[in-house]
Amino acid sequence: MASNAAHLRRALHYVCKVPDRSLAIKFYTQILGMRVLRHEEFETGCQAACNGRYDGFWSKTMVGYGSEDDHFVMELTYNYGVNSYKMGNDFRGILIQSDEILKRAALHKCPVELEKGRTYLKSPGGYKFYVDNLKSEGDPVKQVIYNCTNLAKTRRFWEDILWCEVLDSGDDFLEVTYDKSKTSLRFEKIIEPIDRAEAYGRVAFSCPRGQLEDIESQVKNSNLGVVITPLVTLPTPNKPPVEVVILGDPDGHEICFVGDEAFRELSKEDPKSERMLEEKMAEYDAFIKKTAATGRRF
Repeated sequence: MASNAAHLRRALHYVCKVPDRSLAIKFYTQILGMRVLRHEEFETGCQAACNGRYDGFWSKTMVGYGSEDDHFVMELTYNYGVNSYKMGNDFRGILIQSDEILKRAALHKCPVELEKGRTYLKSPGGYKFYVDNLKSEGDPVKQVIYNCTNLAKTRRFWEDILWCEVLDSGDDFLEVTYDKSKTSLRFEKIIEPIDRAEAYGRVAFSCPRGQLEDIESQVKNSNLGVVITPLVTLPTPNKPPVEVVILGDPDGHEICFVGDEAFRELSKEDPKSERMLEEKMAEYDAFIKKTAATGRRF
């Protein structure tokens, strides 16, 4: 039963907060080589805190190497008027397999760094992207990498409660997934306590709508994780609503499960999204210049 239910779950995206939307879009498209898949604007904070603990105007831009139906993508959330986020030590980075990224980084003079033998670039918001400098096989986004404090608890939560498959493990790491051919999660042990600070993100998975209540109940009764936001319906302007439940693992890493049927409609690629994003960025830039000149914002 568990394996059959888990087989119907899939990894969707990782949420990053971006303090400078223009610089972020340039990095993800011109350096990483992703494309804009869809863009949405909101006037109030998300009921499930998709944009963090902020209640003002914000936007969501999905970028990736292809449709979210069969690619793991990035969700870039931008809170208008928020110019920085303190980075914590919860998130280590994203692993991408590509033999083009380092070439583009050199062309655009984007710094490339090394960490324990791993090559990485840092986004304008401070997120690390590790590069496996090989021609991509399948989806280039291979892994989301977290820090964790207790591998045993982490394993019990992801394997026994969320029914992930363990791909590999050792004294200081754990790798899990719902599909061996898709993006996996890797947890690397650290000694110091996890500090999620302000820039913390969230990983999202889809599952059949009928599994959402069970997932919430299993986590609630597990004594390992927490239910951050019970099952709730989230509206999106001019698009179908989706139902989600937001969870926290033993280290507080946030996890979203969304009903797959409605999400496939919501997540369809929008060919007008890039133009909409450009218009919104230009509109906000003009607003900032005007208010700077007059000294008034309202």
